Parts: sequence; C-alpha cells; structure tokens
Amino acid sequence: MRDTVVLHPGLGVGHLAPMVELARLFLRRGLAVTVVVVEPPDAPSEVARAAAANPSISFHVLPLPAPPGAVSPAAAEQEDPPPPRNPFAFLRRANAPLRDYLRSVLPTVRALVLDIFCIDALDVAAGLGVPAYLFYTSSASTLAVSLHMPHMQAEVDASFGDIGDALLCFPGVPPFRPKELPENALDRDNEVYRKFLHAFGRIPESRGILVNTFEWLEARAVAALRDGACVPGRPTPPVYCVGPLVSGGGGEVNRHACLQWLDEQPENSVVFLCFGSMGSFPKKQLEAIAIGLEMSGQRFLWVVRSPRRDGASSSAGDHQLPEPDLDELLPVGFLARTEGRGLVVKSWAPQADVLRHRATGAFVTHCGWNSTLEGITAAVPLLCWPLYAEQRLNKVFIVEAARVGVEMAGYDRDREVVAAEEVESKVRWLMESEEGRALRGRRAALAKEKALEALQQGGTSYNALLEFVRDLDRGASL
Repeated sequence: MRDTVVLHPGLGVGHLAPMVELARLFLRRGLAVTVVVVEPPDAPSEVARAAAANPSISFHVLPLPAPPGAVSPAAAEQEDPPPPRNPFAFLRRANAPLRDYLRSVLPTVRALVLDIFCIDALDVAAGLGVPAYLFYTSSASTLAVSLHMPHMQAEVDASFGDIGDALLCFPGVPPFRPKELPENALDRDNEVYRKFLHAFGRIPESRGILVNTFEWLEARAVAALRDGACVPGRPTPPVYCVGPLVSGGGGEVNRHACLQWLDEQPENSVVFLCFGSMGSFPKKQLEAIAIGLEMSGQRFLWVVRSPRRDGASSSAGDHQLPEPDLDELLPVGFLARTEGRGLVVKSWAPQADVLRHRATGAFVTHCGWNSTLEGITAAVPLLCWPLYAEQRLNKVFIVEAARVGVEMAGYDRDREVVAAEEVESKVRWLMESEEGRALRGRRAALAKEKALEALQQGGTSYNALLEFVRDLDRGASL
C-alpha cells in the first residue's frame, strides 16, 4: 500500500473544495491522498458530489459519536448547537473516530493535513507520531491577523468593539478598523471568539502551514509570516504558499443555460453578481440591487437565493433554502424590463465557468477567498460586498493591498440596506470610467499573469510544493 497523505477539512463547501484541490495537487506529485470528512447533517450531498467528481481521491466519512449525555439521535440534535455555529466543538467529536481510522492505516500515513477548524486533531497526530500540517484555506493576510490576534487582544485589553474606529496595526497587512474584524471578534467574552483564539494559538504547533495563495499577491503578509513577526516569542512553522487552488470549472454534464446566454453578449460587458453558497439577502435588499442594476444600464448576470429565515445568521450552514420566487422577491416588472440585457438565475450558477467566460467584465462578490481567487485567476476585477466571517478583512486586502477591486459602500451599516444608487454608481464606475477600465484591464490582467506564473514549473507555488514534499521525506526518515 502506498504512503498516503490524509486531509481533514472543516465543514462546508468553502472548506471542502480547496482541500479537494490540494488533494489533486498532491496526486500530481505522486502522493496518494485520502480525504477524511465529517458530514454535517444539513449538507451530506457535498461529500458525495466531491467523491463522484474525483475518483482518484479516496474519501472516508468519519462516524460522528453523539455528544456526551445524549441518549438518542433526537436528543443529540437538541443538545448540540448547529454545527457552523460551533464548528470547533462539533469537529472535536471526530477526534476519536479519526484516531481509530489512522491507527487502522498506519504505518502508511506520511502526514495529516488539517483545516483550522480541526486544529484540536493536532493531539491525535501527536499521540500517533504522525506529522501534522495546517492547510489555511483563506488568505495569507488573514492568517497573519489570526496568528497575531492573541497577542493583539492581550495588548488592547478590551473588546475590539469598544475601542471605536482606532486603526489596528497588524504585521504584514494594511491598517484596518475594528469593525472589519469578524463579528464574533468584537466581543472578547464571546464564546466562539475565545475558541478561535485557542485555535490561533495552536497553529504554531503544526509542522508547517500550507496557504491557498501565491507570493506575488500577498508579498507583505508572506514576508511577515516567514520573518516570525506575527507570533512574538515563538517560532513560526514553515509557510508554503501553494495557490491559487481553484476549481477548474466545466464539471457539468449539460452546459448551464446562463453560459449560453453569455455566449450572446459582447466581450467584457457583463457584471456577474454571486454571493457564495451561504450568501443571501432580505427582500428589501434584493429590491435595491435590482433597481440599481436597472438604473445602471449595464448587462448583468445575477444569482439570487431565497432570503434566510428570520433570525438566521448569514453564516449559518442552511443549504436547504427553498427555490426563490423571483416575481415575489424582485420589483414588479423588473424581469420584463431588463430581459435581454440581464439574466437572473435561481440559487446557483457555475461560478468558475462564468468568471472565465469572455463576456464577463466584473464580479460583485462577498469576498470569500475561493471566490476571490477565482476572480483573480480569471482576470475579472472585484466589486466587494463582504457579508460575514473574515470577508471584511479580505475586502481590506483586495482593495488596499492587492488593488484588484473596489468597495461597495454601505454594507457595514448596522441593519441598513445598501442603496440602489450605490449599486448603480459602483457598477457604472467599474464598467464605464477610465479608472474602472484600468482596473479591469492592466491590474486584473497582471494579477492573472502572476497567478499562472506561480503555478508553472519554477514558479513560487510550484517550488513551495516541492519543498513541502521534501519536508515530508525528512519527516519520514526521522
């Protein structure tokens, strides 16, 4: 049996998809790969789809034990919080079956590669003598913030939400306001935030950190990480920038109708709006977007998802939203008035294929890192509308450091709607102004060129992967 690298992703397609892309990269370097997963009860089909699309990768689903004190599956569901609200505790329950699985395949396991949400599986690896690495699925910039966060929190000695707009200065990233942090991080007593601090503090225990980025894109953050500036007083493990790892697209048996519509549009003329697998808006915001798009006069392709239930978090893992009723959600007559110039797609579109289509000229995005990299590698500029988690920090990096996008103003006002006039203004600016054309042309094209160079033989990401494989060999010889 061949030596194997075992990958253990977090919950949700945003963590599974880049881990699968990493597995494909390992396969091309002659490594055998097994992806060991926990299926959340609300989205079991994600793993099945990934396994069907990647027959060369082995998938193993861990049987998740009931939480302590649960006497039945129904009781277990009642006692355990929804997985995405407490992913660390949910995934920690997988440590025992993960240990059993690894024992069953030793000594063939060369290494265990963990998602940040599986960080406590470091204890499993240590107990079995298996080298453990972290795969950070977001940007090097947010990794720099994460690693420095325990130190900064102790230095501030207050909740970040209580210090106003005083700029925070972290190594390797542009200064940013506290409200750009994830919402949970604004309250130092927040239970989820404390769990994140615990996880960030354990990252240096790993043997190395693989990051889904490339050095040109985040040179300042990568330098800070490698210089040890982000973790005062402790050595930082080696950092391997192996990205961009993005979907190749083209996975559908039948070509999606929206791609056929794009075929009929002029080159670089369409604004694509898509907000990820968990991004949705209330009816009032959808109406404002529609009015803004109509007033802009621009061609558009817009993926609309149903609003969430009252009280549901935008980051909650509700993958079972009903199909949207466009006639009920959008302004009366909007679809008829924009017919031919715009297309509204319900719930989902093949994002990678859309971004790479010659007709797509701009991308209105929630700034999830997978989407960000897909836009960059397609040479499409980003109009940033972050919704949750680390997406506001990604926005800061996209706009101020990488300079591959602009911000949609107004999204951060508490419980307010981004105005139709702002949607119109930013879309027009990006598609019609001289500055917008420069962003769409020179800067976006350069970023794509540098991304491709990084992955080619001799490129920085190519070489980083070779160094990682050499470290695996060194670990095996110890």
